[in-house]
Amino acid sequence: MGLSIEELREELEVTAQEVLGRLKSHQLFQSAWDTTAFIIFLTFMGTVLFLLLLVVGHCCCSCCCSSPRPRGSPGKERPKGVDNLALEP
Repeated sequence: MGLSIEELREELEVTAQEVLGRLKSHQLFQSAWDTTAFIIFLTFMGTVLFLLLLVVGHCCCSCCCSSPRPRGSPGKERPKGVDNLALEP
């Protein structure tokens, strides 16, 4: 079904040793493709975070900073659209 606790601990130790070995050798990526993929991933994540920041800023400014709209009397509705004076007799 799954790994036992001892196997999991052993696998985590091996992975930690590999990561520490790469950090000591200053070679985090195996090839230029790994570096390129990481840069593309960081660019994508930066873009997503920037867009989320814009959405939050837009929501915050439209809720807090907008001036209250004037409310007319409830029985009187303003006409919508533009009057076409060319149709007048």
